[in-house]
Amino acid sequence: MDFSISWSLLAFFAVTFAAAMSGGYFRPGDWYRDLAKPSWNPPDFMFPIAWTVLYAMMAVAAWLVWEAVGWPAALVPIGFWLIQLIFNALWSALFFGMKRMDWALIDVALLWLAIVGTIMTFWPISTLAGWLMVPYLAWVSFAAFLNLTILRLNSQQAA
Repeated sequence: MDFSISWSLLAFFAVTFAAAMSGGYFRPGDWYRDLAKPSWNPPDFMFPIAWTVLYAMMAVAAWLVWEAVGWPAALVPIGFWLIQLIFNALWSALFFGMKRMDWALIDVALLWLAIVGTIMTFWPISTLAGWLMVPYLAWVSFAAFLNLTILRLNSQQAA
C-alpha cells in the first residue's frame, strides 16, 4: 500500500482552513443572539458542521484541478477559488466583527459570483471538482437569503 502524502492536497487544505479560521475569530456572540431571525434559521450547531464539510470539499476540488493541469494552466481557476475564499473570510468580519449586515450582504453576493466563476472554470478541467463546489453554492445561496432576511428583520440595527 502506498501511504505517500500529497503535499499539494495538504497545502489546499491549509489554505482553505486558514480562511475558515476567520469564522472562528469573529464569533456571533450576544449581538447575533439578540437579533430577530426567521423561523427557518438553522440551529447554531448546524453551521460549523456544514462549513467543515464544505471547506473540505472546496480543498479537494481545488486540488483536483491543480493535479489535473498544474501551473500555469490552473492560474485562472485557482485564482477564482482564492477570490471566493477571500470573500468567504471577509463575510464573518463584516457581519459578526463590524456588525454590518448590509456590507455582508454585498460581500455574499460577490462571493456567490466568485463561486459561480470557480465552478465554471473548474468544470472543463474536472467535472468532479465542479460538482464538489455545487453544494457550497447552494449553501451560500441559502446564507445570502438568510443574511437578507436578518437584515430586513433588524433594519433598525443595520448601520
